Amino acid sequence: MTDFHAALRSLRVWDTELPSFDPADAPAAPLALFHDWFTEAVAAGQTEPHTLSLATVDEDGRPDVRTVMLHDADARGWHFASHATSAKGHQLAARPEAAIGFYWPDRGRQVRVRGHVTTGTPEEAYEDLHARTTGALAAALVGRQSEVLDSPGTLAAASEAAWHRAETEPDAAAPTWTLYVLDPVEVEFFQGDARRRHLRLRYRRTPDGWTRELLWP
Repeated sequence: MTDFHAALRSLRVWDTELPSFDPADAPAAPLALFHDWFTEAVAAGQTEPHTLSLATVDEDGRPDVRTVMLHDADARGWHFASHATSAKGHQLAARPEAAIGFYWPDRGRQVRVRGHVTTGTPEEAYEDLHARTTGALAAALVGRQSEVLDSPGTLAAASEAAWHRAETEPDAAAPTWTLYVLDPVEVEFFQGDARRRHLRLRYRRTPDGWTRELLWP
């Protein structure tokens, strides 16, 4: 057996006590439950609980996925940000539908969200960027996300210049930086179980509000 397969077969999942979850106690709408699960993941010491997988579709109908950061979750939806000129930016402009997924292994929990994506205002994008770190501003000022790079040296030079500008001009704007908001039509909460009796609660939006239903694992 190769080292890869030996390592793969050695892994165990949820060999620990996991939290209980009673779907009957879940709120009528998904946002409050997401807030609860998120804050519980933070309290449990989950590493980077605000990271999420973002799936979009390209012009040929091929799915694409990457990891980004959650910037907010409110009555409008789940917020994330990127350059409008990036691959995900182009894909969302052509087909503004997406799915996001959170995985918090310390709690044995996943949250999946699907829906329509809209963009925030330029003012919201500016505020979002400048609420973050100097490094985040520097990265945004570098720009050119997803473009072909000729060498690491070119990136190092652009990054050095962007860091200098971010430190000397903390109010600098990154014109292509865009705030995106995913307005959900489906939200699923998955609670893992050591005996594989996983609980899945799905919320579906209807004209009358949210419908809740359990799914077989």
